Amino acid sequence: MDLLFMHDDLVVSGPDSRAYTGIADAGTRYAGIRFSPGAAPDFFGVPAKELLNERVPLRELWSPARSRRLLDQVRSAPVPALALDQAVASLAEEPQDRLIRHVLRSIRAGMLRGEAGVISLASSVGLSERQLHRRCLNAFGYGPKMLDRVLRMNVALDHARTGAALADVAALHGYADQAHLSRDVKALTGLPPGTLLLR
Repeated sequence: MDLLFMHDDLVVSGPDSRAYTGIADAGTRYAGIRFSPGAAPDFFGVPAKELLNERVPLRELWSPARSRRLLDQVRSAPVPALALDQAVASLAEEPQDRLIRHVLRSIRAGMLRGEAGVISLASSVGLSERQLHRRCLNAFGYGPKMLDRVLRMNVALDHARTGAALADVAALHGYADQAHLSRDVKALTGLPPGTLLLR
């Protein structure tokens, strides 16, 4: 999830389960903060699932006075991106929920690979699959499988940016083949990996 300074306003970009392409005039400038997975709901005071695939002005989530203070601070700064970064850093914290931190660590460690992954993860934290799914919806905006898919794609793309061949990247990050990686990247970003990596 992101907090963006755009069009002279602060806008919350919720978690996306599909590609989102914005439109802006040439020369439009943005500043933004991307929150660590699971950290934004506490900061914004809203479960992530309520912002899935949404772009919402911050003033709709916070009190008018609180959102105005942050907006004025960012707006009046010589470098809005730096002011946004500093303001959010002073207010934000890592997710306090130990279960959410454990889920995130487990997914990053590759625990969900294979059919039994969600069952194993749920039992490791003493929850049913349904309970785990609900907790993940509130923290991340979607369930553990979708979170795994998004995080794996980001790691694979970071690896591909080093110049590694897409076939090698796919094999190293648990995709069946390069075509599987390409389909997943296009489904989640709206662009094939080759085009995305050129941007």
